[in-house]
Amino acid sequence: MPGIDESLLEAMRLPGVRGALVVDWISGLALGAVGEAPGEDVEATAAETAELARLAMESGTLASTGGGGSGTGEEPPVDDLILTTADAYHLLRFVVTTFDSTVFLYLWLDRADGNLALARIRLADMADRLVLG
Repeated sequence: MPGIDESLLEAMRLPGVRGALVVDWISGLALGAVGEAPGEDVEATAAETAELARLAMESGTLASTGGGGSGTGEEPPVDDLILTTADAYHLLRFVVTTFDSTVFLYLWLDRADGNLALARIRLADMADRLVLG
């Protein structure tokens, strides 16, 4: 079971990945980073994506309505977020943990070279296997 560094290095092997982070969405701190960050500032990227993650996680509108884990503390109400720009994809995947599930994996993909579907599948797998601590 890979830790943060191993997961980030695995993420960098995906086609078109420019950078990857593990971020705590409560504090906005990067727990690990590899590659580039938009604006060349890892801390700013972590803080700004954490704000987006926090809005999604605390939104009653976006929360799961299927009853699976919503409100139980077991599963986050949102699996992932995808933001597209003219030249990039930004993918946030929430990590389920035994304690508080306040961590997400972030990928910055070049739109011309990246494969969003593959990245989403692989990122979900990485999130499931990630060991924190």
